Amino acid sequence: MKGPLSTPVPPAPQDEHGPAGGGGRVSIQTAFLDPVLLELPWHLPLEQWPDDVLVAFPRGLSRHVVRFARAGEKVVAIKETVPHYARHEYATLRRLQRMGAPSVVPDSVVTDRFTPEGEALPAALVTDHLSFSLPYRAIFSAGPSAQTVILLVDALASLIVQMHLSGFYWGDVSLSNTLFRRDAGAFAAYLVDAETGEIHPALSRGQREYDIELARTNVAGEIMDLLAGAAEEGHELEDPIDPFEVSDRLVASYTSLWSELMDEESFSMDERWRVVERVRRLNELGFDVEEASMDTVDGRIRLRPQVVEPGHHTRRLQRLTGLRTHENQARRLLTDIDQLGQTLYPGLPDDLVAQLWMREVFSPIMEAVTPPMRRKLEPAEIVHEVLEHRWFMSERAGKDVPTLAAVEDYVASQLAQRPDEREIF
Repeated sequence: MKGPLSTPVPPAPQDEHGPAGGGGRVSIQTAFLDPVLLELPWHLPLEQWPDDVLVAFPRGLSRHVVRFARAGEKVVAIKETVPHYARHEYATLRRLQRMGAPSVVPDSVVTDRFTPEGEALPAALVTDHLSFSLPYRAIFSAGPSAQTVILLVDALASLIVQMHLSGFYWGDVSLSNTLFRRDAGAFAAYLVDAETGEIHPALSRGQREYDIELARTNVAGEIMDLLAGAAEEGHELEDPIDPFEVSDRLVASYTSLWSELMDEESFSMDERWRVVERVRRLNELGFDVEEASMDTVDGRIRLRPQVVEPGHHTRRLQRLTGLRTHENQARRLLTDIDQLGQTLYPGLPDDLVAQLWMREVFSPIMEAVTPPMRRKLEPAEIVHEVLEHRWFMSERAGKDVPTLAAVEDYVASQLAQRPDEREIF
């Protein structure tokens, strides 16, 4: 179904927790026609929804009432707000999805909500729950870690760059408005709140600077709040965390990455190799150059990337194996594929090596992990961690440890102790 559809629900007799709550109507604007949405108790304020409907996922801080609920086979996040903002955010998230930006998937906008007594209720924005994602506070449930804070801030800086490249002005950048997925020892960040966002053909320097300065202020405040909560709960920090140094790192990471992606370079004609070098650096950062300008003036070359696209390693891995991963996961798995080719199959084309790697490495690892354990982490993250675990076991043993032995030890000693991150209760 293309495009949104407004679906009015006619009055009908209902039980206490049935759709539209004992009569009345509700309107649902959606691009995904699924009647299961009609079964949710829209006649009740979100804070009063019954436990048999809700799912106890961890939530970030929000000025709105936000709850998670089961809608058939999937889990959705529901946020109460005014109709204008709900429609605006829904439309913005839809556009971001079409652009391939890392953000949550919008499901629907629910308006014309009334209690059985006829009292008007707020509109609701419904988005799909992002599996294996965590709000930043859930990551620090056992107390703040300086190294993890740095990883989150770097992931947020990368997300802001990607959004700005897409022409998206966020207007409310913060850790609370972001979800994080594990990404081979780092994190991948996703936008979860676009209420104040705007999409433009391109952003001005002023718009970008306002976003990043707001991020600096918000992140410093969030880290201070996190540290205060940790102190109240008696968590001791292994390393000191300075909220202002953290927020300064966010700005520095953003500025450095933006400069590498967008700055113009000038060099002499006998340094033409620097064109290839610039592309290689961007590829290492995880970006492809889709379009660039290259001019010659007074015997010098001026090079400026004009369109850069994130996901260099992700696209290469998907092309070779069909796997959909985050960028660092793809980088790690591609390294293992390349090592397999160099060691056992020198001279074999990359696509054939990748197929052999899927058969000899990826599939045996995932088959050795029982279905309940696969809910702990995404498949690519499990494979990455097994490969890291095998390396450490081999280093301790002074010899190569078989992969299946590493899987067995990893599952028993590490994975079994982890929470289910596909759906955290």
